[in-house]
Amino acid sequence: MTTELARKFKDSNRGVYFIGTTPPRNTIEDDTQLNEIGQKLLDRLGQIEVDGLIVYDIQDESSRISKPRPFPYMQTHDPLDWSKRLQTLAIKPVITYKSVSSRSEAEFNQWLNTAWEDYGIRDIVLVGSPSSEGDIALPLNKAYEALQNNKHDFNLGGVTIAERHAAKGDEHLRLVNKTLAGCDFFVSQAVYNPQATADMLSQYARACRENGETPKRVILTFTPCGSEQTLSFMEWLGISVPDATKFRILDSANPLDESIKICRSALEQIIEVALPLGIPLGLNIESLTNRKEEIDASINLYKLLKATLDLKLAEQNLI
Repeated sequence: MTTELARKFKDSNRGVYFIGTTPPRNTIEDDTQLNEIGQKLLDRLGQIEVDGLIVYDIQDESSRISKPRPFPYMQTHDPLDWSKRLQTLAIKPVITYKSVSSRSEAEFNQWLNTAWEDYGIRDIVLVGSPSSEGDIALPLNKAYEALQNNKHDFNLGGVTIAERHAAKGDEHLRLVNKTLAGCDFFVSQAVYNPQATADMLSQYARACRENGETPKRVILTFTPCGSEQTLSFMEWLGISVPDATKFRILDSANPLDESIKICRSALEQIIEVALPLGIPLGLNIESLTNRKEEIDASINLYKLLKATLDLKLAEQNLI
């Protein structure tokens, strides 16, 4: 089975555009209230055109880093529930993240069957453990094997982290190996260091060329940043923010507007590297906080970056 998104991903002449969101905290139990939260999100999206939504599977990542979390960790509703609710309300495809490390292979297989048969989920991204420390019941590579043996034909994506490439220099090989494991697209961590992303993508394109393969779609994530606390949270999440960028945001009279300009510049730099190398791109715009001004800024950021990528693609298609 080929999903609507899978068909779009294969058309290298077009971009694909998403809004990333997290399920509500699990202390909200009223079904009507949950629908209202979902509808409020979709009302914000009424002014923009999206190909779909991305629903994250939020985990407690305190094992990954010794620094305290700038925002408290709160458990959320099951991403399957939230994905199905949004898919029903929006009549749009939803990519659902699944963290695989804490469950056994049998439990993961049950999740796959439930996601497909009971929730109508077709597009997924699998995420491994945030840290090599602790008890990992199911490593990511074993989850990929289990998925290949499952009876359902999901449209599978993987995560890519340019910061990991800057540190270890091998993220492009992870993309190649994840493709061999069944991934047909990738979603990046939020970009604030475009050089790290450009380096990774250029090496990925070179590896594909050497292997006689076509690069898979890479969906670049961007997020606005309007405060020092949001910036601290970004860095806690592992997002690389160069000092000059950090000071541009913090010293600006309007940090949110400045962060949007920075994101547009970052996208333009990545486009100049990726498109000539034949790497199809997409965008995923998220707000890392529930502050209204940052949520509103994410919509403005979406409009600007979508227009930027659409224009570059149109120019390329004319050549």
